Amino acid sequence: MVGKGSKGKGTGKKRSASGREEKPVATSKSDEFPENTVIDMSSDSEYDSNDDNDEDVIEGDFEDHNIIINTEDSDEDENEDEDENDEEQQAGDESDDENDIHSSDIEGASSDGEDADSEDIGSDDSDDEFPLKRTSSRSTDGHATAVDSDDGAAAATAESEYLDEQDMQKLTIRDFGKDLESWKEYRKTLPQIEPGYASDSSTEEPTNTIGNVPIEWYEDYPHIGYDIDGKRISKPATADELDKFLENMDNPDVFRTARDEVNQTDVTLSAKEIDIIRRIQGGDIPDADYNPYEETVEWFTSQTMKTPLTGAPLTKRGFIPSKWEHKQVMQIVRAIRSGRITPGPPREKPEKQAYDVWENADEEPKEDRRRRPRLAAPRLALPTHEESYHPPEEYLPTKEERAKWENTDPEDRKRSYLPQDFGTLRTVPGYSNFVNERFQRCLDLYLAPRMLKRTTNLNAEDFMPRLPDPRDLRPFPASESLVYNGHTGRVRSISVDPTGLWLLSGSDDGSVRLWELVTGRCARIWNLGGVVHTVAWCPSPDVCVFVAAVDSRVVIVVPAELCDSQKLTVSEELVRSGFTTAAEQDEASDETLPVSWDMPTTAEQSTGIYICVSMHKTVKSVAWHRRGDYLATLTAEEGGGSVLIHQLSKHKSQRPFRKLKGAVQAVKFHPTKPWFLVTTQRYVRIYNLMQQRLVKTLQPGVKWISSVDVHPQGDNVIVGSYDKKLSWFDLDLSDKPYRAIRYHRQAIRQVQYSRRFPLFATASDDGTIQVYHGMVYDDLNQNPLIVPLKILRGHEIRNSLGVLDCVFHPIQPWLISSGADGTIRLWT
Repeated sequence: MVGKGSKGKGTGKKRSASGREEKPVATSKSDEFPENTVIDMSSDSEYDSNDDNDEDVIEGDFEDHNIIINTEDSDEDENEDEDENDEEQQAGDESDDENDIHSSDIEGASSDGEDADSEDIGSDDSDDEFPLKRTSSRSTDGHATAVDSDDGAAAATAESEYLDEQDMQKLTIRDFGKDLESWKEYRKTLPQIEPGYASDSSTEEPTNTIGNVPIEWYEDYPHIGYDIDGKRISKPATADELDKFLENMDNPDVFRTARDEVNQTDVTLSAKEIDIIRRIQGGDIPDADYNPYEETVEWFTSQTMKTPLTGAPLTKRGFIPSKWEHKQVMQIVRAIRSGRITPGPPREKPEKQAYDVWENADEEPKEDRRRRPRLAAPRLALPTHEESYHPPEEYLPTKEERAKWENTDPEDRKRSYLPQDFGTLRTVPGYSNFVNERFQRCLDLYLAPRMLKRTTNLNAEDFMPRLPDPRDLRPFPASESLVYNGHTGRVRSISVDPTGLWLLSGSDDGSVRLWELVTGRCARIWNLGGVVHTVAWCPSPDVCVFVAAVDSRVVIVVPAELCDSQKLTVSEELVRSGFTTAAEQDEASDETLPVSWDMPTTAEQSTGIYICVSMHKTVKSVAWHRRGDYLATLTAEEGGGSVLIHQLSKHKSQRPFRKLKGAVQAVKFHPTKPWFLVTTQRYVRIYNLMQQRLVKTLQPGVKWISSVDVHPQGDNVIVGSYDKKLSWFDLDLSDKPYRAIRYHRQAIRQVQYSRRFPLFATASDDGTIQVYHGMVYDDLNQNPLIVPLKILRGHEIRNSLGVLDCVFHPIQPWLISSGADGTIRLWT
């Protein structure tokens, strides 16, 4: 008998129950079983049994079974039975060791032990003898077979008694036939399959399913994405650079490994993938099998079909003339005969019009809407002396120049000819390159693109702003009137009293001089024993007091000879009233400043010095408040302690800033508002002293600010810098300069507004003073008018220093300047 497990094998050996080896039966794919064919088949155990275990098999264990195989299932399960047959052979080898064979493990055993013949396979009589009735049976391979219900019922019942728990778990849907409900209930009793390493999907790497999402979004998370089941994919362990280097040295495929950033893995590229990458880099088609030059496939034939597409007979109107067309033709004929239609004059064919491209080339092109304006041809350059038939001798080439010209390629030559001297015009031959040059000229005109460039004759003066004539802006200082000589050192500072009669000057020679402004007479000299950095008159007209900054002291002086008795009394009371309140304030105040208000010595008191304010650093500048009771000092100290504000009537000093950004260059009180200007190296910060807050920060855009001044109306500020730049600020407009002026050739030392006239001036190290007209209008919609007026020259430059200070007269349009040459000059 042929076992079911042997179906689909080409050749095979089989053993009977007695252990004898039978001849192999050759089968092929073409030997298919017809439907409802009855075949006697031997059990699969005959294939698995060995010679050693033949003695355990009893002939009585076999029964006659008529096996019916449906040919429809044989084709579908052919490949599946081949794998199952191999597994059954392995299971048979294991069963030989146990030496235990049951009757339920043998399928379709024949009682007579006869071999299956080819006559039984092709028998047609068995169709009527064995009707098809499906029942459940069990074999050693775990597959159910269809057994005849008459003869196999008892055998199926006997086999089911020997089914153990292991065999019950091997039942398939074929064992239940069409009873699907029983199959579902049976499936519920089976144990759950735990996925592990034995599972097919457990060894697969999880695929990241985040899609087109940047992997940088997962840098701060312990996972890199999610798999198809929604579970997190943990980040793989990352090695350091040394481990990567060692791994790359041991990896022979390191040069064909790419990094998958989405799954955080290294992928080894195959030879096909590398070939695709190389093709893409080379600009070729990625598919190597694609042929872009395939032969044309003629989807539509070019030959005319002889057989028509349809066999319908032609219509009658295809042979008979149209009656309606005949009527229309006759109507036209009658109209021609009656004269209603007359032939018109013959039309003349328009001749092709030729245009002269260079017609009216010298004239200006006329605008034509229908076509583009004609572009005039560019003119040739006029001939020079080199092209003359009798040029001067200096234009004729030498032998070396001629040899060099002949050895140079024609494309590299500066000119296509050499100057020649023919003596007379009659001996000049025809030009050999005439035709070639004309042809090249035509090519240039035809191929070279041209465009019409319209130029306008503009004068540079038309773009300059219309400024008024300086002669119309008088009065302003224009000439030198007086020179004050007497100082032996640099005159660093000058100041004019509010009445305009007296002038103070401080110099490096340690003296402060009092000058009569109009006559230039030196009225008095104070020898203070140090470098005088600053002198300043009190701006109040009710008192007659001035201060002088000498090294680290500020000396307050009351010149008694310049004022009457009433003004002297008011001045002395202002200066001395603070000694009675200073002690009480010192006891009540916890803050200690490095400032002391001291009484001068007897010798100093005889010269008019009333108070000496001592500080711990050199005083660089002093600025008065407009009321005359407060003054601000700037020392060489860095930080907030460099700026101090002193009250003269109470002998009190205070530090308005604890911290300041940058080194302070100058300080200034606002003339109309309670504002205080602090100038650092690059910025001008405006503070409100009453509200104690920052109002605005001006940004001149310079490297180093030297001086600053405020307009008398208080809405405009000028800033001078050491990089030769003057900036005008409009406080109502912006924190950026309204106008930047750079006319000086050296650093600007001082800038000054006139308190009465619309004038301001700048003093520079180039030895000049520039005077400007600066009109500020009451109308806020009108910008200030700035006009340069005059450049005043007269000071000498000493050690790269020129004019150090300048100040306007409080009443007249005069300017007083002091310089490093030790002189003071009056400009009127």
